[in-house]
This record gives sequence, structure tokens and C-alpha cells, in this order.
Amino acid sequence: MSERKTFNFSAGPGTLPESVIRKAQQDIWDIDGTGIGILEHSHRGKTFDRITEECEASARQLAGVGDDYAIFWMQGGATSQCYFVPANLLPEGETADYFQTGKWANDSIKEVPHYGTLHICGSSKDKNYSYIPMGDEVTYSPKPRYVHFTSNNTIMGTEFPAEPDAPAGVPLVCDMSSNMFSKPVDFKKYGLIYAGAQKNLGPAGATLLIARRDLVADPVRPLPEMMNYKNHAESEGRFNTPPTFAVYLMNEVMKWVIGLGGTAAMAEINREKADVVYDFLDAQDFYIPHARKDCRSLMNITFKCPTPELDKLFLKEAESKHLDGLKGHRSIGGMRASMYNAFPKEGAEALVSFMKSFAHEHASAVAN
Repeated sequence: MSERKTFNFSAGPGTLPESVIRKAQQDIWDIDGTGIGILEHSHRGKTFDRITEECEASARQLAGVGDDYAIFWMQGGATSQCYFVPANLLPEGETADYFQTGKWANDSIKEVPHYGTLHICGSSKDKNYSYIPMGDEVTYSPKPRYVHFTSNNTIMGTEFPAEPDAPAGVPLVCDMSSNMFSKPVDFKKYGLIYAGAQKNLGPAGATLLIARRDLVADPVRPLPEMMNYKNHAESEGRFNTPPTFAVYLMNEVMKWVIGLGGTAAMAEINREKADVVYDFLDAQDFYIPHARKDCRSLMNITFKCPTPELDKLFLKEAESKHLDGLKGHRSIGGMRASMYNAFPKEGAEALVSFMKSFAHEHASAVAN
């Protein structure tokens, strides 16, 4: 049981492993017995050399990829990748296929026309992004350069049950920010993956990229040096001064996942704590879930009370019970319980306990 009294349900930055935070406290003061803290070490020094090598090795172990994939990190968050991807990968006059499944997917979609032709291959906009397009709901363009999707939609609480079945020879590109290393994934099916660190990997400030080397060997057009994937891949994330503390914490978090048994063990843990909430939601008729059952996210659980007024009261009372960060995104309202890798099961249990008492107290008012 954590010594903390408040459970952090924030969609990001999210909960970090307590053991990692404890270690970081020491390493901020003095890392590796150098007499210098991690915040002060040069990104070109021996200490950070070690961290860079470990971080890449940790990511490579969790992803299960060989040297034909480059692993590096960039700044600007996943939002910058919305335009980095088509700038580097989509030639003028060619088409990229995108899944439209929510706000973050739309952020990527709106950048594509600056560089090439956009094709929406599947969309759930018709039902406020409450599901993932699958099967006959997906239509690819004749010759897409790549297929892009957002694997987990933090705002809507939906998650791809599996990666899309892209046309033969077409690389998958994925924004995996909010479910990175939360479950086993065959990363070899992907051409490029990017993930903002602030949900499952560490603090805000770094974005982890895993890319096929041949795909990022050269951009499809002349680009500013900082926008060229090749430069970042070849310099192992140190083309410019990286966010050293964020990289340090990413490494520690990934080592923590490895220590638990890797992504397979992580998936069991995440399913178990998500089931605590979903099993309750399915057994009652007070709260209204947003996501379709076959597309539910293990990371972000979205639901509403019967009225907006009760939503506001729920959030106020939840905060008084040390259940923080539950307010849903303004686009759908209600509540959002974000339970990333490091979020403890007892937090899910505390939430359900409060949900039960709140529903019992206000059920009669709704009935009347």
C-alpha cells in the first residue's frame, strides 16, 4: 500500500511507480556516487552515456525488436509528431490513411494536407468516438504510403483491441502515448511508433520513438535539421540536448516494468484493476459508460452520472475523498478514471467504493 493518501486518476501526467520516485529523490542529489545529481550531469558525459545505453536497451527488450529498429527520443510531445510523421514519410501527391477515433487522432489528421493527400480509412465520429472502426467499417485507399492510428484514446476511453490489418507492405504508424508497454504488442508489425512519456513512461518532456531504420533513413523532402528523423535516430536521441531527467526516469520506469515480468505481467495487472471498475459499471444502472464494450480502454475509463449536476457533485465529493483528476474532458464531460501502468489496484477499489455510496445516496433523487 502506498504511503500517499491521494489517488491520481489524471489523464497525464499520470501516476509514476513509487519505488522509481524514491530512487529519483536520491539520484537528484547524487547519482552513481558521482557527487552530482542527474539534473546537473552533462548529456555528453559518462553518467548520461550509461543512462542512454540502458534506456535504449530497456525499450528494446520490452519492444522485442532488433537493431533494424532505431530507438530514440525527441521533444515537443506527441503533438509535434502529428506533423513530423507526414513531413518525413509522406511525399507530395501520395496518400496516407488515418483512423479517426478521437481528438488526438484528429490532431494528426489536420496536419496531413500540408504534405500530401489524406484518406480517412475508418471513423467513429458518427457516435462521438465511442467505438473503434473494425471490419467492414474500414476502407483503405488503393496505395497508402502508411496507415496511422491512435492505439488508445484517452478522452473517449476506447482502445484498439488489436492493431489494424493494413494492406500488405504498408507500414503501420501509431501514436501509442497512453498505452505504451501496457500489454504485449508485436512491434515488428509497425514501421514507426511514438509515445509521449507522461502517461506510462515517465514525466512530461520526452517522446519515445521506435522506428524501422529503413523507413527513417531519409526524409521524403528537404526538411529543417531538427525535423529530420534520420538525425535523431543516428544520434540516439542526442541530436540536441535532450530532457535528461525525463530520459533518466523513462529508463527507471521501463526497468520497473521489466522487473515486474514485462508487458505480459503488466497486461494482467492492468486487466485486473480495470475489471474492478468495469465489472461494477456493468452490474448497475446509475452510471452511464461512454465506450462500447468491445472497444473499452484498460487505461482510461469514461462514464457519466444521470445528470450534469450530479457529475459536478460527484467530482467535488470524490476530491474530498482523495480521488483526484477524475474530471472528464470537456468534449464529452462526465468522469474519466485514468489508470496507467503504475496506478495501484487499491485506487480502483477506492473509486468503486465511492461510486457505490454516491449512487446509493442519489438514486432516489434521479428516480423522482
